[in-house]
Parts: sequence; C-alpha cells; structure tokens
Amino acid sequence: MKKYVYILTVVLLVLVFGVSAFFVGSYVIESREQAEKNAALAALKDSVKETAPAQTEPEEAVPEGTFSAAEIRNENGMLVEYAEIHAQNTDLVGWIRIDGTPLNNPVMQTPDRPNFYLDHDFDGNESEWGAIYAREECDINEPSDNITLYGHNMLDGSMFSVVHDYIDRQTWENNPLIFFDTLTDYHVYKIFAVFKTSANLGEGFTYHNMIEAKDKADFDAFISKCKELSFYDTGITPQYGDKVICLSTCEYTLMNGRLVMAAVRIS
Repeated sequence: MKKYVYILTVVLLVLVFGVSAFFVGSYVIESREQAEKNAALAALKDSVKETAPAQTEPEEAVPEGTFSAAEIRNENGMLVEYAEIHAQNTDLVGWIRIDGTPLNNPVMQTPDRPNFYLDHDFDGNESEWGAIYAREECDINEPSDNITLYGHNMLDGSMFSVVHDYIDRQTWENNPLIFFDTLTDYHVYKIFAVFKTSANLGEGFTYHNMIEAKDKADFDAFISKCKELSFYDTGITPQYGDKVICLSTCEYTLMNGRLVMAAVRIS
C-alpha cells in the first residue's frame, strides 16, 4: 500500500512540475514575443522619423530631449513616425515613453469596444500582456481634462510595471517626465502624484471617472484628492485648465488595488 502511495505521490509531483514548467515556459515565450513586437514598432517609428525629409522646425529653442528636432507631418497632418504604424492598426491614438525605462509603447483606444486591449495585443491577438490603452470616453486630441491610460503590471518589467518604481520619491526626482504623443503633436507631462487606491465598487478614489471637469471646483477637488493620497509631495499642483493623464495599473497590497501615476502637461 505504501509503495502505491509513494508512486502516486511521485506521479502527481511530476505532473505538477510539468504543468508549472509549461506555464512558465509559455510566459517566457510570450514575454519575448511581445517584447520583440514592441521593439519592432519602436524601431519602425524611429527609423521613419530619422529618414524623413525635414519640413518644419520649431520656431523657438526647447529643452534638449523635450521635442524631436523637427515636427514632420504627412499630407494628412499626422506625424510621419506614427503614420505607418497607424496604417497597421487604426486603433492607435498615440505613443507613451519614459526615457531610461522599458516604457516605450503605442497607446490604443477603442471607443466602441471598452477594454478590448486589456487582453489583446497591438495586432488584436489575445494576449495576457494586452496593450496600453486609453479609457474609451476620453478625448485624446482635444484633449479631455483627464485621460486615464491602462496597462498591466507585468513581471518581466514591461507595460506599466515601471509605475511601481515611482513609489520611491528618488525615482521621481531623477526622472519626472512622461512623453505622451498624440498622432499629430508631441507632448510632455510632469508627474505630480503617485498613489494607490481600491477599485472595488463603492470603495477608493474613482480617478478614472473624472474626464471633463464640470468647473474649477470639480477640477481642484480631483487634483486635491490625487495629492492627498500621494506617497509624497512633489510640490506640483495643476491648475484649472491644465491637462492631466493618469497611468493606472494593478497594485497588490490592497484587495483589487490600483496604483496610479498622475502627470500634468507642461508642453
């Protein structure tokens, strides 16, 4: 009897190990595939910009690293580095990056298919990685007073896992800028708050529901709550009329938690 129990235990352990190895292997493979896809898109964007003939130069000097040397557009007014990528998938609405980090990704939006890119990649294929995407009600180009961008907190450091680094004030002090381009304009945002909250219904701060402020009081209340919950005081307080983005990802110290990095447009 003991012999059969021993054999059964060994068989079960082998099965568990095999299943675990399969899932770990699948994760590693998809991680590599998604990284390669995103790197190819980023390389395409950069190569198109580098080889395009200059058309218009900024009228005034700007800080190094804030803008590209020239805003080169096609006949439709679209920045040329995004035109070919947009042709591959017209759900593309922009591009987000934080220099010196892995975050350098296309931003998608599907107003008629909420949360489609929660579990689909840039090509529209089902994926645990999904893609970074804007909340469906937000206007990217106007833009809305607050645009919420969603991205997974992936173990391989991709997507919005970088947001967790900003719980540390030193990270913010060293690297406070987010570059979030639309298809027609370059924009720079400065992080003013990093906070966590619960996404459970009726609990936490519903930052994502603030899209267009009803008035100054409404906007100020939103900013005040972001700063109140922030892990540290950045000394930055957006004013009514400013434009804000919130990078939202999962947070695991709270039940159904969210970690949010809020930034105000400075150019």
